[in-house]
Amino acid sequence: MNKSYVIRIAFIVALGGFLMGFDASVISGVVRFIEPYFELTKIQLGWAVACLTLVATITMFVAGPISDRIGRKKILTYAAILYAISAITSASATEFWFFVLARMLGGVGVGISLIIAPMYIAEISPPKLRGRLVSFNQLNIVIGISVAFFSNFIILKLTNSESAWVRTLQIDTQAWRYMLGVESIPALFYFAFLFFVPRSPRWLALKGFDDKALIIMKKASGEEIALQEFKAVKESLKRDKHKEKAHIKELFKPAMKLVMIIGVVIAITQQITGINAVFFYAPMIFEQSGVGVDASFSQAILVGLTNLVFTIVAIWLIDRIGRKPLLMIGISGIIVSMFIIGMAFKTATYKFDSDKITQLNLSIQSEKLYQFENKTFESDLEFIDEITSVFGNDLNKEQETLLITNAIDINPMLVLFGIIGFVASFACSLGPVMWVLFSELFPNRLRGLAISFAGTINSAFSFLVQLVFPWELSSLGNSNTFFLYGFFAVFGLIILKIYLPETKGKSLEELEEILIKN
Repeated sequence: MNKSYVIRIAFIVALGGFLMGFDASVISGVVRFIEPYFELTKIQLGWAVACLTLVATITMFVAGPISDRIGRKKILTYAAILYAISAITSASATEFWFFVLARMLGGVGVGISLIIAPMYIAEISPPKLRGRLVSFNQLNIVIGISVAFFSNFIILKLTNSESAWVRTLQIDTQAWRYMLGVESIPALFYFAFLFFVPRSPRWLALKGFDDKALIIMKKASGEEIALQEFKAVKESLKRDKHKEKAHIKELFKPAMKLVMIIGVVIAITQQITGINAVFFYAPMIFEQSGVGVDASFSQAILVGLTNLVFTIVAIWLIDRIGRKPLLMIGISGIIVSMFIIGMAFKTATYKFDSDKITQLNLSIQSEKLYQFENKTFESDLEFIDEITSVFGNDLNKEQETLLITNAIDINPMLVLFGIIGFVASFACSLGPVMWVLFSELFPNRLRGLAISFAGTINSAFSFLVQLVFPWELSSLGNSNTFFLYGFFAVFGLIILKIYLPETKGKSLEELEEILIKN
């Protein structure tokens, strides 16, 4: 086994995950700028965040079959190009519709990366390393998320700089454009590195290039293991030779019932527990706990680092203790964390004393502020209703946020502890384990189609969570929103506990024999 070779290839391919993580989460720092710039409603703000995921959802449904036709490597190269174009065009947008279209272009790259990168890595990896190597994609996603948070923070800090070059480049007034545009740099590197990646050996075997496939498999797994794997691949393809071309209706046959229940449930649970609400709106959540703009961005960095550290922990554990134990422990942690956050906001109150009103009057300059003096509000919804009643349309988005963050009386460390606990629990379970299971559960002939189907469901729920999160906060309130995510996690835990078997240490062909009931 050429361990260094296969690790190097897996890491390069997984850079698509880095770009996906960066592209998706960089918006977390941008939302507070584009909301007043484009004068967005809460649903429009959700759309600005979620439009990328909508296109990714559609793309994932077709990415697998297209990669079966043109190859995993070629379609990943196209994704790299799209990431670069999306970064440049979204950074230069002056109209909301153009901004949305540019973000949607990046969504095509995201859809390709999410499906094809782990598929390629699973197809080139030896069985003993497959869990860790497929997890490289999730590792790169979380590195991308962390780098995006850090990049946003650095650019935000530069807006307060007195340096001449900051003003010359207009970073102080166009910060959000730089936050978006910087992604073009890693996208171009990814495009270049993909030239050093071979084509998938299983795809080559599927297309009849047996000699080329065997050469790559020997280089990745060693001669003995490669010959065994190659024989199993050819036998699998031979069994499928006289079957009709894979069709989506095959996913709903009785033989596929178990793997489809597992795949769909884990796809929904990963998103409906709120992970992308946290990642894509992290500064907004922290601002609502009253910590201020700079602190909200710096705490978002902490979220990214936690995600990174616990993803590494998951990669270390996934082939040691198995997929199912990680999921059970992680989802339990998600439940506890969401209820902690919900209780923190549930017990919060909102109140202005005379000193705060005097301070706020410097920014808002309205006598109406004194109508709030020494009034106590028991919930964010009650307080926001009062703001709307008193001020009407006199406040802009930034002034409304300023009122909320200055009035709240909450334990912000409890919110931070809950968010960190949630991210840690997700990162060592649902984050990497879902994609590993997707690469393992489905039979060879249907893998591309099945992963696309499950990935599409996952992305569709991600889109819904991102779209409605600002509306949820303003309509259901902070506490009820996080309680809801916790209840969803309870249902996911119960179903996966019942149906999910352990898959570690088994070849893809062995798993097909076990899971697919012919």
